[in-house]
Amino acid sequence: MILASQVWTQIFWTSVIAGGLLAGVPLMFTALGEAISERAGVLNIGLEGMMLAGAYCGFLGAYYGGNQWVGYLAGIGAGILASLIMVALCVWLGLDQIVVGIAITLAGEGITSVLYQARFSAEQPRLGNLDSNPIPLLDRIPVLGKAINGQTPLFDQPLIVYLGLTFAFVLAWVFRRTNVGLNLRAAGEKPEALDAAGVSVVATRSYAVLATGSLAGLGGAYLAIAGTGGFQPFLTQGQGFMAIVIAMLARGRPIRVVVFSLMFGIALSLSTVLQLAGIELAPEVVNMLPFAAVILALILFARRAYLPPALALAYVRGAR
Repeated sequence: MILASQVWTQIFWTSVIAGGLLAGVPLMFTALGEAISERAGVLNIGLEGMMLAGAYCGFLGAYYGGNQWVGYLAGIGAGILASLIMVALCVWLGLDQIVVGIAITLAGEGITSVLYQARFSAEQPRLGNLDSNPIPLLDRIPVLGKAINGQTPLFDQPLIVYLGLTFAFVLAWVFRRTNVGLNLRAAGEKPEALDAAGVSVVATRSYAVLATGSLAGLGGAYLAIAGTGGFQPFLTQGQGFMAIVIAMLARGRPIRVVVFSLMFGIALSLSTVLQLAGIELAPEVVNMLPFAAVILALILFARRAYLPPALALAYVRGAR
């Protein structure tokens, strides 16, 4: 017979893992995209707006298309379209990346809010539950594999989660072992050397920013489709900025991005976890906890954060 304390412990830790993954996967996708653009020398402050664009279009795609994959593709497309603004203004024209990024964020917040209120303010539709894909044998492991009290554990996730984790490992290999990774690093550290080698800095940075937009859009779509089952204005609540912090603290290493995303995801899901532990906190305190976690992480790890020398600097051929 299982003791009550053991059941509580199992439910508690399964909830911690499930909540961390549910909130951490959007951060993971977005932070992986930011790692790509930062490595190429582009600081993408507009992630919040790109995530919101992806969340709204992903919601529309899943709602009208009747399929989550239609929603994910729509979110990716929306993120790419939003990133084209940064490509044109920052990479091609050399405008200030921070100013343009803030403008993209404000535009994303305003446009998605107005569109949603104009179309769905009365009905506020919800999406259906996603089908999970348990990994054989691993889904039998206590806490990590078995669903308890409706919580989805580590080895029983939607397919998009497994694809995202696989992508993180592939991206780590690309960064370390391929010419593409070498070109991205050169674009962020010594763009003039990359130009002298006959590789276009503008093209390299453009592709990097487009990849960032696609991943941010996918992160926003996952947040709307799998995270909340619908869209709400200002849905991301600062997660785009958290993704920037994660990419910097992870020093541009994709596996570390995954770990930090899970940690921040747990911080975002602390309200549910604390309720299961019997700890009642004021809503204001609960909402503050993720940002307190960001400040704590910066205090502990900021000195070891990595920023490419040419980050946020426009490249002009022949300029010194």
